[in-house]
Amino acid sequence: MQIVVAGQGYVGLPLAVRAAEVGHHVIGYDVDAHRIRAVAAGHSYVEDVASSRLRAVLDSGNYSATTEAAAPAGFDIAVITVPTPLRDGVPDLTYIETCARTLGEHLRPGATVVLESTTYPGCTEELLLPILEKASGLRAGEDFLAGFSPERIAPGNKRWSFDGTPKVVSGIDARSLDVIKGFYDGIFQTTVPVSGPKVAELAKLLENTFRLVNISLVNEMATLAAPLGINVWEAIDAAATKPFGFTRFTPGPGVGGHCLPVDPLFLSWKVEQELGVPFRFVDLADDVNRHMPDYVVQRVVDGLDKRGLPVKGSRILLLGLTYKYNATDLRNSPSARVAELLIGLGAEVRGADPNVQESDTSKLNVPRVDASPQEVAAADAVVLLMDHTRFDLAVIEKNAPYVLDCRNRLSGANVETL
Repeated sequence: MQIVVAGQGYVGLPLAVRAAEVGHHVIGYDVDAHRIRAVAAGHSYVEDVASSRLRAVLDSGNYSATTEAAAPAGFDIAVITVPTPLRDGVPDLTYIETCARTLGEHLRPGATVVLESTTYPGCTEELLLPILEKASGLRAGEDFLAGFSPERIAPGNKRWSFDGTPKVVSGIDARSLDVIKGFYDGIFQTTVPVSGPKVAELAKLLENTFRLVNISLVNEMATLAAPLGINVWEAIDAAATKPFGFTRFTPGPGVGGHCLPVDPLFLSWKVEQELGVPFRFVDLADDVNRHMPDYVVQRVVDGLDKRGLPVKGSRILLLGLTYKYNATDLRNSPSARVAELLIGLGAEVRGADPNVQESDTSKLNVPRVDASPQEVAAADAVVLLMDHTRFDLAVIEKNAPYVLDCRNRLSGANVETL
């Protein structure tokens, strides 16, 4: 089939490449010219898509990338994977709206449009369909098909691959669901059909709200256990021995990425708009996690103070700048806020992350260094924010005069855990 994947980022590129690998003719459409030039040259910027795979589908002729708005013409299925950020707590749907108008101009009878971008329940039917209908002059369900299928990208996850993760699918009617399920059946090992787009939209938000709330729980517990003289990590290990009724989550410096800091707030916003009541669990969880960088910085200040050092003028080394273990992604990483707060207190802050390019690290406004024995030893405080496997933890334990370990990976008289 002729497939258009609109948006060639962390969600769209893996889908486009996989669809091309199974035999579809795929056009990767994106308005970012820099991104398209890289993809067209066979250079993948998504860690789960090797450049060799990208070059293979380019060479096969099954995949091409473009910024040309006319390129989607003639598609059988178009999948929208554009960003849906929050602006001051309100969903910014302009990317979906602009993309829908572009696709609508090329929409023909019998074609299908699938939204994968995370959004609020009702967005597919209340926002997307009217734009497509107005731009095309066609009627949803009568002339063209549509549905929602939430992305479940997990960058760096070695256990659950892109195509091995079950795929939730929905359609605005039975015919739409049949076509959409058939398309994804050819790409994913398992598809999970649901009764309609609102259920699929809510399922995506439920998944990430579950994680946010539970991470918030253990993060707040960590802030309370420390002053009580209790090792929260030991308590979590003990609780995790229960074979039922408990799911293990661990503390950290805060949440990041494209999902957890954003997706649950879509649901909170929708509930407030539609029902006029707050979604208290989400609001509280968001508040707890937004303040975890403040707690990390306060622990560093306290740790330096116990050693007779003021934070102002102290040399602090941040290790692991991405939001996720072994990932390369800095989006919404709590490391940025930790660095900002420490710099605001007058500290000399440096950052080390072997998984991140230097150009990306510069966005955090901290000098990039390697976690060498000399650099570790020269720091007044080392903060292990993310315990990537490429870090030599023994070097940190041996050479750091003081470590705040946010991941419970180090030991020794010079180490404090979060």
